[in-house]
Amino acid sequence: MGSQLNPCLAFNGDARQAIEFYRDVLGGELEMGTYADYGSADVPHPDRIMHATLRTPDGYTLMAWDVREDMPHVPGNNVAVFLGGDDAGLRGHFERLSAGGIVTLPLGEQSWGDEAGSLVDRFGITWMFNITQPRS
Repeated sequence: MGSQLNPCLAFNGDARQAIEFYRDVLGGELEMGTYADYGSADVPHPDRIMHATLRTPDGYTLMAWDVREDMPHVPGNNVAVFLGGDDAGLRGHFERLSAGGIVTLPLGEQSWGDEAGSLVDRFGITWMFNITQPRS
């Protein structure tokens, strides 16, 4: 199988809601385990998510977890999840992910000829989209 590079998003208690929302938007198989499931029942919130993996039909793998209480959780804008390709279905993903969030760049034709846009979803995660347009 080799190596993989996948985004793993950190949350402060709402990883379950976030990853289930992403499954609703993107589809796929979701595996989740709490801190208690992995033998850490002594933590203050053993029902929080220690490890979640979403594998979508489009071949995306998105991971999530709730940070432990002794770790700082500092959401920021230094990382974004990027979805790109020539699939028109990406427009639907953009619209659904923006529900309850903030569209920072409306999806539209850009100077390079593709459709692009960005948003911050209701969980504070930044998403960037680029939908490749046919070249003539």
